[in-house]
Amino acid sequence: MHSPYTLRSKLPHSISIFARMTALANEVGAVNLAQGFPDFPPPQQLVNLVAKAMRSGHNQYAPMAGVPELRAAIAHKTKALYNAEVNPDTEITISAGATYGLFAAFQALLHEGDEVLIFEPAYDSYIPGIQLAGAEPVFIALHAPDYRIDWEGVKKKINSRTRAIVLNTPHNPSGSCWKKTDMQQLEKLVEGSDILIISDEVYEHITFGGVRHESVLRYPKLAARSIVISSFGKTYHNTGWKMGYVIAPEGITREFRNVHQYLLFSVNTPMQYALAEFLTAEPQHYLELPAFYEKKRDTFLKLLTGSRFTWQPATGTYFQLLDYSAISDKDDMSFATQLATEYKVAAIPLSPFYRNGQEDRVLRFCFAKSDTILKKAADILCKI
Repeated sequence: MHSPYTLRSKLPHSISIFARMTALANEVGAVNLAQGFPDFPPPQQLVNLVAKAMRSGHNQYAPMAGVPELRAAIAHKTKALYNAEVNPDTEITISAGATYGLFAAFQALLHEGDEVLIFEPAYDSYIPGIQLAGAEPVFIALHAPDYRIDWEGVKKKINSRTRAIVLNTPHNPSGSCWKKTDMQQLEKLVEGSDILIISDEVYEHITFGGVRHESVLRYPKLAARSIVISSFGKTYHNTGWKMGYVIAPEGITREFRNVHQYLLFSVNTPMQYALAEFLTAEPQHYLELPAFYEKKRDTFLKLLTGSRFTWQPATGTYFQLLDYSAISDKDDMSFATQLATEYKVAAIPLSPFYRNGQEDRVLRFCFAKSDTILKKAADILCKI
């Protein structure tokens, strides 16, 4: 259909790198370790509970804030894991996935002319969400291979217009995790200010080697100014369900819900009842998730022994960065394209996660896959 209208785009050239690389993988028949989703099913018991909820008649709109039973289960988990008391009625909201939660938070909390600090490489939904809210992203680069934070550099970026800081730990795409000292530095940095923290913690249950997830909820002074976004999809291998939740103090939650009620109003009802029951009955699933994914990571890296790639093992998420410096002088987008088209393995380049296209000469691979797929991919990578 031909349209006579020429629209001025709010987001020109904004096709995500995930969509681009997955489309390429499908086109050329490559093993897809690019997009971050598991190729194994969610727990069967959880699937059965969704069917049970549907048959029980839970098929109409849920309450705007979410099913009370699910919010209560999240509050219980939050207390058990982080020793944080949160009110399920006034401080927890169920969201249609984490990206939705982030977008709604940006719309609720940011105003025209505000500045928001983000750490690069940054998940690709942050910048569009901030800009659509009328605010301006301010960038702080993390550098390979360890992607640690230069807190003196952060301090220099803060001014009277700084409204919020976006943090992400465990960090996508680098697979690194913030440390206790980082949280203490952040706490000191924002003390006495009205700066908000927007904390993306979707991989909260996926850390390795005994690394503790440093949620802002562990730190009362930070929690008092933070909105935390979490994901059931990452925890229960069901990214297609698009289920998440948001935790924030009552005043921040009120502003979040002001936007949420008009943007979506409520989230999938039967899945909320199922998640509430499963979260309460089977805490072992999320408690055992670190060991499950650490084994996946170790399997993938062991299979790569003898390849020309180099790496530092990820400490969190289900992504592993591989350095290809010994293999090619190409920029990462070109090498990722070659890897998919010629060698039939799809990965994600990191330069799109930087506004200036910074080159770390690494690619991101998702290891949330069956051992068969990991072996197939690794066999190819070892021959390059």
